[in-house]
Amino acid sequence: MLFQATPQHEEFRAKVREFAEAEIKPIAATLDQENLFPDEIVQKMGQMGLMGLPFPTEYGGSGLDILHYSIGVEELSRVDGGIGVILSAHVSLGCWPIYAFGTEKQKKKYLTPLAKGEKLGAFGLTESEAGSDAGGTETTAELSGDHYVLSGSKIFITNAPKADIYVVFAVTTPDIGTRGISAFIVEKGWEGFTFGDKYDKMGIRSSTTAELNFNNVKVPKENLLGKEGQGFKIAMATLDGGRIGIASQSLGIAQGAYESALDYAKEREQFGMAIAHQQAISFKIADMATKLRACRFLVYSAAELKENHESYAMESAMAKQYTSDRCLEIVNDALQIYGGSGFIKGIDVERFYRDAKICTIYEGTNEIQRVVIAAHLIGKAPKTDGKPKKKGALTGERKKIILKDGTAQEQVAALVEGLNKDGYDFTVGIPLDTPIVQAERIVSAGKGIGPKENMELVKALAVQAGAAIGSSRPVAETLKYVPLSRYVGMSGQKFKGNLYIACGISGAGQHLKGIKEASTIVAINSNPNAPIFKNADYGIVGDVEVILPLLTEALDNGTPKTDAPPMKKMKRTKPLKPARLYKLYVCCGCGYEYDKDIGDAEAGIAPGVAFDKLPEEWLCPCCAEEKDQFIEV
Repeated sequence: MLFQATPQHEEFRAKVREFAEAEIKPIAATLDQENLFPDEIVQKMGQMGLMGLPFPTEYGGSGLDILHYSIGVEELSRVDGGIGVILSAHVSLGCWPIYAFGTEKQKKKYLTPLAKGEKLGAFGLTESEAGSDAGGTETTAELSGDHYVLSGSKIFITNAPKADIYVVFAVTTPDIGTRGISAFIVEKGWEGFTFGDKYDKMGIRSSTTAELNFNNVKVPKENLLGKEGQGFKIAMATLDGGRIGIASQSLGIAQGAYESALDYAKEREQFGMAIAHQQAISFKIADMATKLRACRFLVYSAAELKENHESYAMESAMAKQYTSDRCLEIVNDALQIYGGSGFIKGIDVERFYRDAKICTIYEGTNEIQRVVIAAHLIGKAPKTDGKPKKKGALTGERKKIILKDGTAQEQVAALVEGLNKDGYDFTVGIPLDTPIVQAERIVSAGKGIGPKENMELVKALAVQAGAAIGSSRPVAETLKYVPLSRYVGMSGQKFKGNLYIACGISGAGQHLKGIKEASTIVAINSNPNAPIFKNADYGIVGDVEVILPLLTEALDNGTPKTDAPPMKKMKRTKPLKPARLYKLYVCCGCGYEYDKDIGDAEAGIAPGVAFDKLPEEWLCPCCAEEKDQFIEV
């Protein structure tokens, strides 16, 4: 056991390294600084066969093993971590689930062009409330004839919007937890499938990351990946392999930082000698090299286990967790060796430093990796006796009066009537530039308002609503319609006043968390599936160019607004809970009451499951009596 790669693997490493040094390294700083996706580089990677490394030649792949793939990601990341993850997300997340779970027809149609590098792949699992807890998925896919109707959104999707093919996860059977999640192959360009803004990230900036939005997207039945209800299994199996890719990325970033710092230490002289010979620096270099060797063994071992169809889930988690943690230590030491020079933009260790952090977060945070490792070693934790709670809106309990019926004028009239009943006085107002945190009312603009000239509609409404101007993050940061000080959200200014009118705002998680203390939220959006409607007291589904002028006119009392008195926080009006329209079922053995609003967490029964829908093998959680020993009450 020599614990070294074969000559074939090292020959492949040399090939990829030569490509990375010649093609990527000269432009890596530019890609980073300008947040550019390397289209030409990715095309060349396809021509080299990198995009289908571990897949059979019959599906357009290179027919090589997982270790070749791991080395490929490592060598690309040694020069640019962003390009390394483009390959990792494409192969491990975009292609592998189709290869492992797809039908022959799906493989021929989708895997072949992906493996050839003709198309780019991506993976849509993460949502604002379903990150580490993938079981919290809220995107839905409802079967309708010969297709599914996909509705919802995904966040932090690597390779979006550049990717052509997406493996997307959605709930097909509600209220049964992870067993109700299914996987689908979705193509870019389908009607209703759109993208949010590209994220402006701290690191891996040559990799593009964006939101996916699904507004009643029709997905053919034949694009179901695996069977209904297998989605969670497919996602977890995919992530097991994906962690090898991220471990390889971490290894490559660390290797690049180490080599850069070593070269610098040999050249930089202080006190009459190269700093590499100073014990403080030489010890750092020795520790860095030792960590790299340990990481490499972990990563390559996990790759070999997968290649040989051995159990590798724990080992891939170990490789990802350990290597990404050590990567952070190595890049930190590398920058320390550079000293002040390493803190300057354009120096590669500064970029490596920023690129490294994400490796401890995506494909499962390192905290989750430790959960995975521990579960393999000591078993899963026992279920708790706590009663499950349905996830509510991010903004708390809201009335959710969504106005869809009637004409636009009738919808606006109903909204104004509701706001008047809630106690809002539209004869008073505040300056448009009132600081967000001090404002009683805000009229806020999202990307859905369209061109910049439509900001005049927003301003006109703000005047008649007696409100200040606000916006979503993209409107201030990307479109620059308003100053950065006007954007509302968890990452911006938090609104704690009374009335918040969201115009063309879809409702990203960070935005909703920034308005959760508003007394009343009004949503105006043309997308009926926008998350904002689930978090609003009132909503109108309609075109903002139509609704805003009508609402402005309805709130205009014909005279200028008088100065509003000091803000008095209004009590949020909570929706009335409907009377229970169903019966309880009581166990004759012990008196336990089964309530479908509560379910049975111990048996994995989610809230909302009716008694007659319980599995036949279900037993009373208190005394183990069978279902037929329950009576209606």
